[in-house]
Amino acid sequence: MEHNNPQLACRNLSLGYGGKTVASGLSFSVNAGDYLCIVGENGSGKSTLMRTMLKLQSPITGRIETGDGLRYNDIGYMPQKTIVHNDFPATVREVVHSGFLNHRGLRPYYNTWEKTAAMDIMRLFGVASLAGQCYRELSGGQQKRVLLARAVCAARKILMLDEPAAGLDPTAAAEMYDTLNNINTKGTTIIMISHDVASTITFASHILHIGDQSSLFFGTVSEYAQSDAGRAYAGFADYRDSVFVSEPADAAPDSLLGAAGGGRT
Repeated sequence: MEHNNPQLACRNLSLGYGGKTVASGLSFSVNAGDYLCIVGENGSGKSTLMRTMLKLQSPITGRIETGDGLRYNDIGYMPQKTIVHNDFPATVREVVHSGFLNHRGLRPYYNTWEKTAAMDIMRLFGVASLAGQCYRELSGGQQKRVLLARAVCAARKILMLDEPAAGLDPTAAAEMYDTLNNINTKGTTIIMISHDVASTITFASHILHIGDQSSLFFGTVSEYAQSDAGRAYAGFADYRDSVFVSEPADAAPDSLLGAAGGGRT
């Protein structure tokens, strides 16, 4: 059931770049506490949609509406390609702290709460022991977890992630999905692009499938499992019983990750 005041709503969007339309007819809404996974074939416009939702580019047609008091600096974002260059001379701690920049205002320093919160979030993603190391000296998987921690620091209400498991080994990916699920249950809305069908089924509350007009879908996971798009793309038959579920991750501290108000309903 759609709320009267969703956090984010897309109305009849058409998306593209360079004069080329890559997706059209997209209409859906995201409510506080949702866990939305965006799926579809390569080139279907998933990353373009996320950038458009963030107002990093404009839609060809249609509009994006915000509600429930959402401001764009309430959104934490991790793109598919890192926006921290490998030659950036900063420590892990400094990279993670930078997630708070949009909320720091004119204060010249991070306050005690921000420093404590950043360390707690680094612990969640297993990078607290790397806090003093240079970011550029980390492995690709370690860098990915550092950028995830930074995005969580920035996320007051919504966390947007474009293929967050890319480059992680299966164990690290499973731990990351458990941690994101824990963050979601504390109240943070998650919007994630993923090709990982197992994690999509296990943790998402809603699925947006984009592609050609015949395969467009938006609804709950159970509705997607019964849809033509879900059966064709994900092979849903008896899938829930066979997915791998890892051991639960450490719980996200209530004081850090409950800012959005109650979890999924």
